[in-house]
Amino acid sequence: MTEERFEPESLRVLAGGVLTALGVPGADAALVADSLVQADLWGHSSHGLLRLPWYAARLRSGAMRAVTEPAVLTDTGPLVLLDGRDGIGQVLTDRARALATDRARQHGVGVVGVRNSNHFGTAMWFTRRAARDGLVAVLTTNASPAMAPWGGREKRVGTNPWSIAAPAPDGRVVAVDIANTAVARGKIYLAQSRGESIPESWALTADGAPTTDPAEGVLGVVLPMAGHKGYAIAFMMDVLSGALTGSGVGTEVHGPYEPEARSRAGHLFLAIDPSALGDRADYEARVQRLIDEVKSVPLAQGSDEVFHPGEVEDRAEAANLAAGGVVLAAESLADLRRLATETGVPFDGGAVR
Repeated sequence: MTEERFEPESLRVLAGGVLTALGVPGADAALVADSLVQADLWGHSSHGLLRLPWYAARLRSGAMRAVTEPAVLTDTGPLVLLDGRDGIGQVLTDRARALATDRARQHGVGVVGVRNSNHFGTAMWFTRRAARDGLVAVLTTNASPAMAPWGGREKRVGTNPWSIAAPAPDGRVVAVDIANTAVARGKIYLAQSRGESIPESWALTADGAPTTDPAEGVLGVVLPMAGHKGYAIAFMMDVLSGALTGSGVGTEVHGPYEPEARSRAGHLFLAIDPSALGDRADYEARVQRLIDEVKSVPLAQGSDEVFHPGEVEDRAEAANLAAGGVVLAAESLADLRRLATETGVPFDGGAVR
């Protein structure tokens, strides 16, 4: 399927304009737009602008509120609990990040739980921000059911992704962002939008059979990573994100592709100040030592290089920026043009080729 490359700023303007037209305040709209475009720049198109039409549908139905106004339910100093009141997931999570960062600087650690939130896009977008501010960050969330409990064949547990990011020397960041399934569910939707097949190891049909058809995979269940271990981790992430924060759990959580259901998603953001545990220079030296050790390992057959966590995304962003922008699949582009027309937002394309 034909793909075009687009200048990132034009896409941020488009996404922000669409969200503003749907009642989202300007600053919040810009934040969400940047999170989506950044996912595309990192090469994670499954969490990029592909999702904007889903968000728009939820804003139109009222399942997700355009104006995000969280309420503080608990504040012990280092620990805060927010009720997101069905606000926008990215906006709530960024407020949790800012709060956790502030409390970590005061107390050495800051923990912020969020209940009654929505899908927040790419978890790494938030943890990397905290790491650039000098803090080690952990972010967990629950999600709508996607995988079966180990040994079952019906959806009961979400992908429930999590991210860890930490500062490294010279202003760099090491970071990981993974779902607990063999693949993020968004990648199955992306394959479907591109008319591509999926590996047989990604999903089962509704009858519990392996499939290479993304449409069947969407209707069936996504397989866990590492077998029973991925299922167990996803279960515990729901405990941290949902049960602990007072949000929905399991089948009570609804995803961004459901236009009318309240999400009831929950998140937990943890920030730690390395300076509270010792000399910061020593911490950075240890991180650098770890980077050097993994980068210098003898290569396995068929491998050209070893990467530290987050390096692949850094390389992808640099390559996309050097090429002039991000690639959008034809179907995603058509959805964006249709959304721009519906909301009256000008979109001249901004295609670079």
